[in-house]
Amino acid sequence: MASQPQERIDRINALAKKKRESGLTDAEAAEQAELRKAFLADFRAGMRQQVEETKFVDKNGNDVTPKKLVEIQRKRGLRKD
Repeated sequence: MASQPQERIDRINALAKKKRESGLTDAEAAEQAELRKAFLADFRAGMRQQVEETKFVDKNGNDVTPKKLVEIQRKRGLRKD
């Protein structure tokens, strides 16, 4: 099974194409579902990391990051204030 992100995407796309053209076996359908699940988990983790590292600043240069996000950043050691 593909484990690298691009290999995983390539395999998902290959299975999707095969599904459209001729259908999938039960094993291939299970593999497709597992690959999609892993892809979504990686995507969500990356998005969460990106949001958690974001600092919001208004047009006057004041930090307006939501308190909940500030607390998460402090727990992760991204903020010292």
